[in-house]
Amino acid sequence: MIFGLTGGIATGKSTVAEMLQRHGAVIVDADKVARQVVEPGEEGLSRIASVFGDEVISREGTLDRPALGRIIFHDEKARRKLNELLHPLIMDKMRRDTEKVRQTEPHAVIIWDVPLLIEEKMTDLVDEVILVYVPQQVQLARLQARDHLDSDEAAARLAAQLPIDEKKRWADYVIDNSGTREETAMQVARLWSELCAKVG
Repeated sequence: MIFGLTGGIATGKSTVAEMLQRHGAVIVDADKVARQVVEPGEEGLSRIASVFGDEVISREGTLDRPALGRIIFHDEKARRKLNELLHPLIMDKMRRDTEKVRQTEPHAVIIWDVPLLIEEKMTDLVDEVILVYVPQQVQLARLQARDHLDSDEAAARLAAQLPIDEKKRWADYVIDNSGTREETAMQVARLWSELCAKVG
């Protein structure tokens, strides 16, 4: 089985992923793979440069993420275009990485950590969905504090994703991360037992 882990920006998905990894899960991280496919010399970077131009490429020849972010967070068409360019490359590498794990650890609990699992209609690629949840007001406050954004910029980034409450409808499991770290850890431990029983 493949479990899909998702959430929303600033909900604490990375924290939950780390906790699951400490329990023994193998995490295939879409963000990490997305960074790998746009490294200098990789196909993803040349695709981005050909569509968005040299202004999103730094002097060192790497992707200028803040410059690209300024474009895509305020232009839905541009965001969709970026996803179209990179999505096939990311998916291909995630599948290959998963296959390598299966060959060496056939009983591993494999979790695909995908921020836009629901938005990108990828739920059919995983067997079950785990959602890391906090109420939207908490999400907005955490995002502003974490990324030093004003309320408009934070709201624009939230608007680029499906509202967190809507995502609940797609979830097989919900980890509520609005409490203490200990409370989240207890929920993750219970979840881990359930995942192991399903794979086991």
